[in-house]
Amino acid sequence: MGSYGLQHSTQSTNLADILERVLDKGIVIAGDISISLVGVELLSIKVRLLIASVDKAAEMGINWWQNDPQLSVRAQSLEQENKLLNERLARLEQRLAPPIDVDAATGS
Repeated sequence: MGSYGLQHSTQSTNLADILERVLDKGIVIAGDISISLVGVELLSIKVRLLIASVDKAAEMGINWWQNDPQLSVRAQSLEQENKLLNERLARLEQRLAPPIDVDAATGS
């Protein structure tokens, strides 16, 4: 029983080391699935998976989560600010628009 606990501890350490290395370096898994019937392609799926730490992903230029309002409070506030600015701009443009001459528009 005692040696089993020791093996488990060693295996956990090895797994942790492997996971740390994978996240530090990153790993890409890619594959394509195609389903055809009598030479006619019915379905094509392309799978691309990147496993990396946040720091490594950012280093590679992958940072989509920073601009996703579902994942970032900063992105949520920017989205709300953008909405308010668009509404304000629309009101200003409406005020500055010249009045429409009804007689000139109908040709009377």
